[in-house]
Amino acid sequence: MTLSRLFGRVVLAWCLGYPLVTTADQPLTLAAASDLRFALEEIIQAWDAQYPQQEVRVIYGSSGRFATQIRQGAPFDLYLSADATYALALHQDGFTAGPPQPYAIGRIVLWSKDSRLAEKGLEGLAVSPPKRLAIARPSHAPYGARAQEALQAIGAWTTVEPHLVYGENISGTAQMAESGAAEAAIIALSLALHPGMQRQGHYQLIDDRLHAPLLQAMVVTRRAADNANAERLARFIRAPAAQKILEKYGFAAPPESLALPAP
Repeated sequence: MTLSRLFGRVVLAWCLGYPLVTTADQPLTLAAASDLRFALEEIIQAWDAQYPQQEVRVIYGSSGRFATQIRQGAPFDLYLSADATYALALHQDGFTAGPPQPYAIGRIVLWSKDSRLAEKGLEGLAVSPPKRLAIARPSHAPYGARAQEALQAIGAWTTVEPHLVYGENISGTAQMAESGAAEAAIIALSLALHPGMQRQGHYQLIDDRLHAPLLQAMVVTRRAADNANAERLARFIRAPAAQKILEKYGFAAPPESLALPAP
């Protein structure tokens, strides 16, 4: 093709109002629950190796705040929620390209730099709560909501509540305990298993019968409905290689027959 013909096509496309850059040329933007910070970094590295032409940008935060931002028009292509109910509500209200796809089940742990505090476990908090216990804010962070449920289930919420300090998401909550701003924290197992966290502290797994399951699900958003790469990335995250990475960080694979809860 001659330069003049190419220029003519570009001018024609501009005159007709067609975008000169396709959605496939644009980076994909993921809004991801912050419990995925370490696992998703490895998954995206594997994606980059297989699809180097498709850049992916990840923003981490709380699932509830991301759901609100998507309703307000935030430019996210995929939303990976730590609680399937947020993703399902977005789908039912028309903000997604399709139904939620479960990709993992999370777990919560009690983490502390003090091995004695961690070894006491959740029940020990009811007897002798630390001066400051960090949890994610239950109103918009699923891991914080499950922490509250577990503390209520053992009858410790009333005793512990005056000692609580709140992180805006589960990653921020972990940082509070890691920095010493809190003596202990209830955080995601996926964060506690990171080598850096394991070197600095100790954790005890919390019985998952004490709280609702942390069924996690993702959706392709309505703005990415015609973006084949967004759908490809969603499939990539649910594929065996990515699931193996999630398993390394303590996530369990959800049963395929598991029904999504109503919002």
